[in-house]
Amino acid sequence: MASSLHHVIEHEWRVDSDHWLEQVSRCLSPNRNARPVTEPSVLVVHSISLPPGEWGGDAIFDLFSNTLDCARHPSFSSLRGVTVSAHVVIRRNGEAVQCVPFDERAWHAGRSQWKGMQGLNDDAVGIELEGLPTVPFTLAQYRTLAAIARGLLARYPLLNVERIVGHALIAPMRKDDPGPAFDWQLFRQYLSVN
Repeated sequence: MASSLHHVIEHEWRVDSDHWLEQVSRCLSPNRNARPVTEPSVLVVHSISLPPGEWGGDAIFDLFSNTLDCARHPSFSSLRGVTVSAHVVIRRNGEAVQCVPFDERAWHAGRSQWKGMQGLNDDAVGIELEGLPTVPFTLAQYRTLAAIARGLLARYPLLNVERIVGHALIAPMRKDDPGPAFDWQLFRQYLSVN
């Protein structure tokens, strides 16, 4: 299977000396602060859709920049005053937008724990896939996620394949993303393509 996947990997993204992905769009979020650890050691995969089930708009970036008009859609009312972010958002078409540099803490994991770590924002990179836990993600998203993950693995020695997890694993009582529609086996196949 890996050989048939090889032709669809367009390029690799590298993390530069300022902890940004090279050649990726940016939408800087104010919802970030210094990490108490020297470098990330976990990658947390999330899913997000604002409004639920709608793709391609700017509401995710409005939320991450604290400019979301909560009156714009009924589902936004619960987001009033929420200050969250992720390091990267991957749209349905595979486009990646970075919101927080990887050496800073994005506010994506919330109350969380895993393998003795508490509050994984300290240790983790958060990547949001545009989508819902019950709707299949696109091949373009898997390709982009795998390419970014390879760049992170190359840049940060404490991060390894076994430390790539879903939000539901680190916050099981609160979260279900990326959800049952996320194909971990397919992602790992893309991740292993050289």
